[in-house]
Amino acid sequence: MPAKAIIIDPNVHFGKPCLAGTRIPVYCVLELVQAGTSFNEIIENYYSDLTIEDIKACIQYATDIVKSEEIHLAAK
Repeated sequence: MPAKAIIIDPNVHFGKPCLAGTRIPVYCVLELVQAGTSFNEIIENYYSDLTIEDIKACIQYATDIVKSEEIHLAAK
């Protein structure tokens, strides 16, 4: 099953990125991953509607955001 798309809808969680077809914000999934929760535990204990591919999509979304970030260093 393909991963759900990441969507931004101003009517869902104040426009925070969420997995399409759910009201699950990307940041909630990422916090669980950051805390060391396994992908299987996330699905079994928190979000039974997700797949491992959905969790990977959240990580990819965050990676893409960081990669596209512009860094402006202050002159010394």
